[in-house]
Amino acid sequence: MLPDRKAFPPDFTFGVATSAYQIEGSGHGGAGPSHWDSFAATPGTIADGSNGSIACDHYHRWPEDLDLIRDAGFSAYRFSTSWARVMPDGVTANPQGLDFYDRLVDGMLERGLAPYLTCYHWDLPAALSDLGGWQNRDIAARFADYCVTIHRRIGDRVASTATLNEPWCIAWLSHFLGHHAPGLRDIRAAARAMHHVLLAHGTAMQALRTEGAKNLGIVLNFETAQPADDGPDAARAAEVQDAIYNQWFIRAVMGQGYPQAALEGLEPHLPQGWQADMETIAPPLDWLGVNYYTRRLYAAGAGLWPQGEAVDGPLPKTQMGWEIRPEGLTEFLTRLAHDHVGNLPILVTENGMSAAAGPDITADPHRIAFIGDHLRAAKAAMDQGVNLRGFFYWSLLDNFEWGWGYGPRFGLVHVDYDTMARTPKASWHAFRRMLRG
Repeated sequence: MLPDRKAFPPDFTFGVATSAYQIEGSGHGGAGPSHWDSFAATPGTIADGSNGSIACDHYHRWPEDLDLIRDAGFSAYRFSTSWARVMPDGVTANPQGLDFYDRLVDGMLERGLAPYLTCYHWDLPAALSDLGGWQNRDIAARFADYCVTIHRRIGDRVASTATLNEPWCIAWLSHFLGHHAPGLRDIRAAARAMHHVLLAHGTAMQALRTEGAKNLGIVLNFETAQPADDGPDAARAAEVQDAIYNQWFIRAVMGQGYPQAALEGLEPHLPQGWQADMETIAPPLDWLGVNYYTRRLYAAGAGLWPQGEAVDGPLPKTQMGWEIRPEGLTEFLTRLAHDHVGNLPILVTENGMSAAAGPDITADPHRIAFIGDHLRAAKAAMDQGVNLRGFFYWSLLDNFEWGWGYGPRFGLVHVDYDTMARTPKASWHAFRRMLRG
């Protein structure tokens, strides 16, 4: 059961989130190829062999989707623009793509929804990937140009702008672990992407401030890293993973430098003179976005740094095998306030769970329980003084879940991928009862 709306301040924002590549459909509307199109076309990269060429056909069905957000009682919609749609070659603006986002933002405002923009949610134009993508220092300037192009078209109507979504996924998951586009397993590529993605954030923040943009932030993901046993090797493995995942990006954007436990492995592979970029990386933020889903246990591992391996934990799990641990959200929110951001406004920009559809596609009691527990965890952090201003559920729709394809279902709304019919689930109705009373 979800908590009472009155448990949260009247001005607390409740919204839902999506991303462009996962729902829009990349095969139309003037979009150019992204590195996700290339990745998905490579055998063995996507669990079900699918791609995002049609996705949920949001490009054509956006009015219906915005109606679903409004009718549930949400006040905000966190969406992303596609770099490959806005600039098919990575540098030249596409009027057709910009016109689409113009219509989309106007549609939100017509329905009383506050637009929360994320400029980059992983769909790098293939033309820039050809030049090295996030390994190439020039990506910072290209990204700033893209963000300014977006701002000049829709920035006058958005409630907030995030530069990037989840740089850990952009850099580490994609260049070291190889699970996301471009699918590399190369520590040099990973180290450079870990740095350049932050340089791009800082460069874009400066450019957007020059344009007069307000309410700027970044969205980081956090995942509890705990030792799998009481031994010192497991403790060390968890410490290193925490530094890579939970400290590298937040410390950098807050001007606190890179964590030593991560530098031990990455510094030899960072770009020469990287230290000179740290001031550029850390302009003041107006808010921080926090994505939280799960925890992971780490055991000692042999071989090269980082010398740890993830092992299954004992807690209940989602469809994707992610442990359900709501108290981790409280822990991260309080940790961030204490160690990094102080009283800076924080938004939970993503939280949700995948659950397979049963015979009754509207029945999702485990999701309702998950949402309720995490909302209570968020409120517990607020009760401890965290300046939390909003909560966005991931996701409005079942969608293309990256390397997992269309199997996992995170949505409050079921999508039939054959007909594209939308059907609100019980969790959508639970939010509606909470938000509408």
